[in-house]
Amino acid sequence: MNTTKILVVDDEEDLCEILKFNLEIEGYEVDTAFSAEEALKLDIASYQLLLLDVMMGEMSGFKLASLLRKNEKTAHIPIIFLTAKDTENDMLTGFNLGADDYISKPFSIRQVAARVKAVLRRTQEKNETDNQDLLSYETLTLDTKRIKASVENQEVPLTKKEFEILKLLLENKGNVFSREEILSRIWKDEVYVLDRTIDVNITRLRKKIGPYGKNIVTRLGFGYCFEI
Repeated sequence: MNTTKILVVDDEEDLCEILKFNLEIEGYEVDTAFSAEEALKLDIASYQLLLLDVMMGEMSGFKLASLLRKNEKTAHIPIIFLTAKDTENDMLTGFNLGADDYISKPFSIRQVAARVKAVLRRTQEKNETDNQDLLSYETLTLDTKRIKASVENQEVPLTKKEFEILKLLLENKGNVFSREEILSRIWKDEVYVLDRTIDVNITRLRKKIGPYGKNIVTRLGFGYCFEI
């Protein structure tokens, strides 16, 4: 199992070292940066949690968080703000930037460890829920909640029927569906739908999903399947 990586960003070097030492005892892999500028030189996308001090040098923790939230590679990383400021406005600013928690200084190490554990648990639960909405094969992905298809992270515009056909085939990789089965599952009670309609939709679908078009295989006399 991969170790959870945490980045602590705070201009108080002693505090960084204390947090690093104690969080590593908890089993985390911890790196530190003593300014937002220093943090931006690191591969932030490789971390599973950020602890950011609010008041730092030229670039504040709020500014750093804002930059990270605008980058799709780092937008999903949970953030806990550490700050000596505990006014309501500051807390609202932090949460409006997408903070997952906000801890006021001075704090106990046990408090930080408990908050870190809680945020990571919530993030894991959310990711597990999100993954239930995804169907994928290599870089071909269907988001069944947002109704989006993508290949290599590039969205592919599918019609409703094309999306539903691909969903059926991806959910049942290797299973062959006859034209009649596809019609009954996708078109259901719609009238005047010909078998040829399936062929037309499959042809368009193959073209739209590029390199994965070849995975939609025709079994002559039987039907279609998504072959891996």
